[in-house]
Amino acid sequence: MNPKTMGPMKVLLNAAMEQINLLGPEEKHWFIGGERSIAIAVELLNKGEIIAIPTDTIYGFAGSIKNDKAIKKLYEIKKRDQHKPLAICVDNVNNIHQWGIVDELPPLLKETLLPGPFTIVLKRTKELNPSLNPGIDNVGIRVPNYKFIRSVAKLAGPLALTSANESNKPSSVHPNEFSELWPELAGIFYQQAENKKYVSQLQRTGSTVIDLSQAGQYNILRKGVKLKHCIKILHNYGLKPCND
Repeated sequence: MNPKTMGPMKVLLNAAMEQINLLGPEEKHWFIGGERSIAIAVELLNKGEIIAIPTDTIYGFAGSIKNDKAIKKLYEIKKRDQHKPLAICVDNVNNIHQWGIVDELPPLLKETLLPGPFTIVLKRTKELNPSLNPGIDNVGIRVPNYKFIRSVAKLAGPLALTSANESNKPSSVHPNEFSELWPELAGIFYQQAENKKYVSQLQRTGSTVIDLSQAGQYNILRKGVKLKHCIKILHNYGLKPCND
C-alpha cells in the first residue's frame, strides 16, 4: 500500500516518524492498540530497524525483506547461522503468489491453512529480494492469524520473520523472556493481555512448517502447533507424505 494515498493513516505515519525521532534509546516499549501502534511499528521497519512482535504462536523478530541491512541485523541479533533461512510474513493469503510459486497447489489449500499457525514452504519467485536466503530455492511463508502483525505487513511490506530468541535457546511467549536482547531492538510490542501462567512446550515450538514445493506431496519440516489438524487438511486435499 502506498502511504501517500492512505489519508488518515498517512497522518499517523508522519506523527509516528516525528515521535520516534524524539524518543530516547530506552523508550522502545509499546502496547498494541489501534492504528498508532501499527504506525510506530511500520516506521521503525521502514527505517531498517528490527522489532519484536507477537504472532498467533510465539514472539518473533521482524525486519523488512526489502532492506539488506535489516536482514543482516536479524542474523546478528539472533547469532543465527548465515546459511539457515528466514521465513517471511505477508499480510494476506492472496499475496503469497508474489513471493512463492503456488501454481501446483490444490485449489483453496492455502486459503484453508492460512491465516493460521502454519508456515508453508514454496519455490521462491524472482520478486523476492536475492539477499534474503541467497542460494536457497524455496521460501517459508507465514500469514499469522493475528491482526496486528498482518496490519503492519500490509503497510510496511512483507517481513523477514524469525523467533524472538538467540539461536538454540527456547522460543519466547513474552518479551521478558528475551530481555537481554532488548538493547539490540528498536521496538518491543506487547499484547494487552500477556499474563500466561503456563505455557506448554508444544506452544513454544511455534508454527508447523510444511514443505509444499513438490506437486502432490508434503513434508513436515517442523512439528509445531496444530500438527494433526494440518496433516488432516493436507490429506483431505489429496497430498501424500513425500516419503511414501
